[in-house]
Amino acid sequence: MEKDAKIFVAGHRGLVGGAILRRLKKAGFTNLLHRSRRQLDLRDQGAVVRFFRRETPEYVFLAAARVGGIRANSTFPAQFIYDNLMIEANIIHQAYLHGVKKLLFLGSSCIYPKFAPQPMREESLLNGKLEPTNEPYAVAKIAGIEMCQAYNREYGTSFISAMPTNLYGPWDNFDLLDSHVIPALMRKFHLGKVSGAQEVAVWGSGAPRREFLYVDDLADACLFLMEHYQGNDIVNVGVGQDLTIRELAELIAAVTGFKGRLGFDPSQPDGTPRKLLDVSRLTALGWQARMPLEEGLRRTYQWFCRSRWTRKAG
Repeated sequence: MEKDAKIFVAGHRGLVGGAILRRLKKAGFTNLLHRSRRQLDLRDQGAVVRFFRRETPEYVFLAAARVGGIRANSTFPAQFIYDNLMIEANIIHQAYLHGVKKLLFLGSSCIYPKFAPQPMREESLLNGKLEPTNEPYAVAKIAGIEMCQAYNREYGTSFISAMPTNLYGPWDNFDLLDSHVIPALMRKFHLGKVSGAQEVAVWGSGAPRREFLYVDDLADACLFLMEHYQGNDIVNVGVGQDLTIRELAELIAAVTGFKGRLGFDPSQPDGTPRKLLDVSRLTALGWQARMPLEEGLRRTYQWFCRSRWTRKAG
């Protein structure tokens, strides 16, 4: 991509989109397009048509999505499938109609089958039943991947799809009702430390294994793929290592300085037993993650302590 190429980052106020925008600025790209939800509702077909007609972006990073943890996915399944289907359909179709040179669509490791062989290879997609707690979200994301591949086959577009693992980092959502596991635990342990709590509840048994990628590493991988990858196959983006939720909780407790007990609640859902990506395809292309988990958690907690979240009630 040329440094003055017109690049649209959809979802720039989210965890991933914000990191991509920062990475592009750091790399010297100067013609960056972004809109807040109030300025441009990506679910609104007419509004997206007018935006593409007026701005004619050359490249698109499609990081906009409705996301959340197990509770949010279980509580708002209709909103998750509707919002994500509308966002991706509108942007991908307009990217084709307006001659976008290249588009990167972001899937998620949680859309692989619940019992996919570990570590999960890209070929596992659609080869088994999905995790029930996030099935509507997964179906929408799979539709976006299929849409990119179909447009490539029929129209000769250059739309690629990346499959990131579980993400965390600064600017994450720390709302206890709809956040993912790292920000939820980080806020819980912080509140527990401040209040002097003897115990903090942790959902599930602590046995499931998860892989976590620092969001700035993902942003770097997205730029790398946009500049170096051309193909119809999806590409996993992760670190290639995992740990149990219990080990993660203990690590976050140490980072936040919480000294109390961890109260695991096995009556709450665990989700998929294990999610570890096979990242050999991306490694072969010449990219690998750099941020160690403990250091990434420390940086995330430092940001959290400076953010508005520390002023909110639990």
